[in-house]
Amino acid sequence: MTPPAKILVIKLSALGDMILAFPSFARIRAAHTDARISLLTTPPFASLMGRSPYFDAVEGGGRPGRVRDWVHLIGALRRGRYDRVYDLQTSNRTNLMFQALRPFPPAWSGIAKGCALPHRNPERMQMHSLERHAEQLRDAGIWLDAPTAPLSAPPPNISWMLGDVPQVPGEKPKTLLVPGSAGHRPDKRWPPQRYGDLAARLIDQGYDVDILGAAQDRPAAKIIRGKAPLARDLTGETDLFGIAALGASAALAVGNDTGPMHLIAAAGASCVALFSNASDPALSAPRGRVTVLRSPNLADLSLQSVLEACLTYRTPEPAQ
Repeated sequence: MTPPAKILVIKLSALGDMILAFPSFARIRAAHTDARISLLTTPPFASLMGRSPYFDAVEGGGRPGRVRDWVHLIGALRRGRYDRVYDLQTSNRTNLMFQALRPFPPAWSGIAKGCALPHRNPERMQMHSLERHAEQLRDAGIWLDAPTAPLSAPPPNISWMLGDVPQVPGEKPKTLLVPGSAGHRPDKRWPPQRYGDLAARLIDQGYDVDILGAAQDRPAAKIIRGKAPLARDLTGETDLFGIAALGASAALAVGNDTGPMHLIAAAGASCVALFSNASDPALSAPRGRVTVLRSPNLADLSLQSVLEACLTYRTPEPAQ
């Protein structure tokens, strides 16, 4: 059988989901060393993935809205003449892409009806993303020893994002706070007042504290610094590569269920990840040295429980 010469990978979704797909991207690249591999994604991730070692080309138009945009996308997929597609999004949107490429679609790995390389596990959506993607690639024949048992997959390898991270001797251990989440998901946020109280306690324990987030998280950072003036506000000032570098040099991170926590955990920091009933950590928690604390309503999660989880990892000497 002639190996595929042109391959398309589809991954469209949020930052955390994209990071959890890194091991599968790496496996696809390793399995098809001589192929030209393209990624279909969305604009927020096109620049990041364009700098990755996995793809020869990245296209950001994977979520067409208007009919004419759909027509353009399907035309581009046809002109691409891909030999194989790995659909790691496996959504109604990507299933529609497959059906639109009939009657002669490429060999398609996913769950689209009639695809050549189906992921057949009916319980697939009860698996963590890392193991689910690995099992899909096992079923596609390119990852025969895929880690599919619960918690068996290691964290994503983000070494290509880190380069040489300088280590400054004599610094206080650093804690990163990630108090934000997607703007439409306030139910995923521990109250910023609690983050402020936590920051003050950690500073008393001898930590430096940095607050990370997008520009929209500056109001939360202001509340935190109102209770912990020594905390440093970096909201809106760090790109994804900067967040990864901070994670590699941090002792600890505390944050909500949000994409940057996946980067920080993969970079090696010990993490305390806070989950409400809005999401299931068994399916999407960061992987690494991670403690998950869960409360149906994060407003009910106590400062003491989070502080105790933090100090389980490391308790530096109190600041003088």
